[in-house]
Amino acid sequence: MSKKILLTGGAGFIGSNLVRSLLKDDLTILNIDSLTYAGDLASLKDIESRSNYNFRQLNILNYEDIQKTFYAFQPDAVMHLAAESHVDRSIDRPSKFIETNVIGTFNLLQASLNYWKTLSSSVAQNFRFLHVSTDEVYGSLGSTGLFTEQTRYDPRSPYSASKASSDHLVRAWFHTYGLPVLITNCSNNYGPFQFPEKLIPVVILKCLQGETIPIYGKGENIRDWLYVEDHCDALKLVCLQGTPGETYNIGGNNELRNIDLVNDICTILDELKPAPNGLSYKQHITFVADRPGHDLRYAIDASKIRNELGWAPKQDRKSGIRKTVVWYLENIDWWQKILDARYKLERLGISANNL
Repeated sequence: MSKKILLTGGAGFIGSNLVRSLLKDDLTILNIDSLTYAGDLASLKDIESRSNYNFRQLNILNYEDIQKTFYAFQPDAVMHLAAESHVDRSIDRPSKFIETNVIGTFNLLQASLNYWKTLSSSVAQNFRFLHVSTDEVYGSLGSTGLFTEQTRYDPRSPYSASKASSDHLVRAWFHTYGLPVLITNCSNNYGPFQFPEKLIPVVILKCLQGETIPIYGKGENIRDWLYVEDHCDALKLVCLQGTPGETYNIGGNNELRNIDLVNDICTILDELKPAPNGLSYKQHITFVADRPGHDLRYAIDASKIRNELGWAPKQDRKSGIRKTVVWYLENIDWWQKILDARYKLERLGISANNL
């Protein structure tokens, strides 16, 4: 892989895990992150003193600072993960998603293009811009079928619409300007350091705090769950061996209804951290009004990345969820600081119901 990586959003959930994964390969990393509510340097505290790791607090909406950073650091590749990513928050505040996910990506593309044009032909040939996106750009599936790289875009939320827009920009910069880009569309990630607003950490922490576990609708929505470290392995592989201009879908081969996932988590916690009253955590499950525009099912066909690059997920339904539950049990200080300071596990995205 390239020697120097400029990584955006490296203080977030996937980003912080990717930083660790890249450092295992002894690469030089510059992590830029604006440190919004979901960015947390505590997630990187154990590696912050590494000589080949640097952090810079920088907002990708600031084009001049982005451009200066390119020329100062001189990266061999860009791995662009910085994004607003929570559907519920996009319902409440869509403008933030347009700014970060669309305008921010445009700024990075322009800065990358201007920098890339200054490189010698041999260096420019090996430069890569990897844009990390989501399977939600494809919309919703019925009870059968899989998302492939040829699936028509059909976003249903402000979040997925903003990511679809950024995907289109990235492809345009390849076809119009020749910038060597790559796009990945991944399924739902889970694992260590996930900000506690997403389903899996919410369920774990609700259980540990003895609170009710809210499940949208009847819990029948289906997602393909991808362990974050498997995702990071795939991202490195795409950046190293992927073909410029191509898109690669990354999935966990792990389809679950939300209610089944929640029951799995409760069963593991019943074993590892039994409730003081002796009852199963499943007794805390309650069903609430569904989220506006809630897609029924996502499922990824990851055969392209498997056949062309040899990647497949290592974690399955049982191993990955258990590893995640154990991590949250062993890292109470990390998530308790978040709950004390800036997020109380409250429901978001209900403003659309009040219009």
